[in-house]
Amino acid sequence: MPRGQKSKLRAREKRRQAREGPERLVPAQTTAPEEEESPSSPSPHFKDAPRSSPATGTPRSPKVPGGVCSTSTTAAAASNTKFNEDASNQVEEKQNTSKARDTTEQCRRGPIEEKVALLVYYLLYKYQVKEPITKADMLRNVIQIYKNHFHEILRKASEHLELVFGLDVKEMDPNRNTYVLINKLERSCDARVNDNGAVPKTGLLMTVLGVIFTKGNRATEEEVWEVLNTMGLYDGIKNFIYGDPKKLITKDWVKEKYLEYRQVPNSDPPHYEFLWGPRAYAETSKMKVLEFVAKTHDTVPTAFPGWYEEALRDEEERARARVLAKAGTAAMASARAKAIASSFSYPK
Repeated sequence: MPRGQKSKLRAREKRRQAREGPERLVPAQTTAPEEEESPSSPSPHFKDAPRSSPATGTPRSPKVPGGVCSTSTTAAAASNTKFNEDASNQVEEKQNTSKARDTTEQCRRGPIEEKVALLVYYLLYKYQVKEPITKADMLRNVIQIYKNHFHEILRKASEHLELVFGLDVKEMDPNRNTYVLINKLERSCDARVNDNGAVPKTGLLMTVLGVIFTKGNRATEEEVWEVLNTMGLYDGIKNFIYGDPKKLITKDWVKEKYLEYRQVPNSDPPHYEFLWGPRAYAETSKMKVLEFVAKTHDTVPTAFPGWYEEALRDEEERARARVLAKAGTAAMASARAKAIASSFSYPK
């Protein structure tokens, strides 16, 4: 890619970020490791979260559904498929496979990884019961003697929550050290099921939307399943987190208008394809989905210049539409005010 084009992309990215305004994200810094004695129990009881909840489907032991190992390899596997086939700067498949293997091995290394798994479970619980999250609670109930590794543990847990469940961990009040989990969709696709205690499915939806976007804004059913299979999701096999994946993507999300599922024109025998539904266009954007895709590749959106250009055009079109909508609303309000004023005027 020419150096001048890269500079232009970086400049446009900076302007876009400046327009969006600063957001306080989870601190990325890590604390230098210290010698610490092992806890007497690697899986302490939470003081404010139950160890089992049959009614809500919460795991009996304090582990993330599927475990942190599976969440790590799920994200790594997603970047290991034809998901990035058309990316001009894609990472070598061999390197991605190595990264997935390294991530899996890291899960077995010790107490820090166990604390990451516990914190993911704890934060999901807090999200489901809609309770506030504070640093003090995380230290007391989960991290305990590993407080010097707080930022590292929180950062890793945040990565799992984002890539698997589509939840962003954000610091709301740095003075009080309070945090909140925010669904990546403006209006959560999980609003209905979360009332019953189900875990968020936004991460999977963002993955499917990413496949569609990177396949030219339409993806065949085979292309979508190729990615889902690498994540351990198969047609006809129920998953602990997502239930029946085929029903979820071809019926539930279609009914909720996040996806369109239709027969490919003139296909014989019939083949089917997925497109973004109107609700996906309303609640997310190509740029947000590309940022999610880039994160699964451990890179940035500008690493995929073709998709990034398209996402930028989409952002600019949305911005123009918002300006026109505001102008139209202002004009209607002005006309209405004049009409009301004239109705109270009397002839001289």
